[in-house]
Amino acid sequence: MDKFVVTSLRQGAGKTSIIVGLAKALNRKIGYIKPLGERLLYRKKRLWDYDAALITSIFDMEENPEEMSIGFHHSKIQFMLDENSTREKLLELLDTVGKDKGIFFTDCVKDITYGASIHLDALTLARQLDAQLIVIATGDDDAILDDLIFLKKQVNTGDVRCKGIIINKVANVADFRDSRLPLIKRHGIDILGIIPYCAELSCFSVGYLADRLFAKIISGEGNLKQSVKEVFIGSMSADAAFSNPLFKEESKVVITSGDRSDMIDAALESKAAAVILTNNILPSSDLISKASSLATPLLLVSADTCEILKQIEGMEALLTANDTDKIATVEQLVRTHIDLQTFSQTRR
Repeated sequence: MDKFVVTSLRQGAGKTSIIVGLAKALNRKIGYIKPLGERLLYRKKRLWDYDAALITSIFDMEENPEEMSIGFHHSKIQFMLDENSTREKLLELLDTVGKDKGIFFTDCVKDITYGASIHLDALTLARQLDAQLIVIATGDDDAILDDLIFLKKQVNTGDVRCKGIIINKVANVADFRDSRLPLIKRHGIDILGIIPYCAELSCFSVGYLADRLFAKIISGEGNLKQSVKEVFIGSMSADAAFSNPLFKEESKVVITSGDRSDMIDAALESKAAAVILTNNILPSSDLISKASSLATPLLLVSADTCEILKQIEGMEALLTANDTDKIATVEQLVRTHIDLQTFSQTRR
């Protein structure tokens, strides 16, 4: 079984998406753990990590997502476990979740240093699990170059085996190869691949939006896979909205109060991807019927428009198990831009 610890130099680098893409492309039975849970989900009186739940769902894993993490908070882990007991917990996870698997991924939180105080940082995980390190780098071209050279010069990886670097979300791959890659290679840094930025992956679906906002779906339940590319605040008159070019974008979600019948009707006429009804106010039955006939999702929330906008602006576009198009895109990006042959060479 090949074991990899996947970490990054900055938060939001796309670690879990890369794991999904690699597992799909390599087509081997996957084992997965996220020792330090970060994105908490509470379902049916059970607590687990979002990414663990995502992986188990995508790959139809027998294990429960709650079995894939040691804990979720630094303070609790510090109180309950010392270095030896943490190592024992990790090896238990490896034995149970990794049993009969062809490839085993350990997903790290935030960046390469996170979790060091509780013995769950990337380098410690790689040592304890005897796994190879995969580092994801992202950011603008200069930031990537600085991060990788700093990693090479200043971070003592000791006996940790580094599989290599995957550079993710690069705006111009050809320019990066010409201007930055020679400098990176000059420092003896192994690059597994350079993945271009994909705008599709930065958008979230209507269903994801509904889930994160704890919205009640009033209509359009079968049309939740649409991508949201723009957010429009429906605070003006309907006539003013129609004169706004952004309102003509079909992949938009319109946020408006449930008593703004004119704006809701205008949003439906403009083929909005969804309408978020704020203040817990339902529109008229005629508008609900119209939305149902158009299969347009109406999402009812209790918060006001400003609060909902603030929540959306703070959201990260995470994969969901229902995002089949996005998952296929991630797999294709990995197949096209990462040297998968190096992974077949590690098989024992």
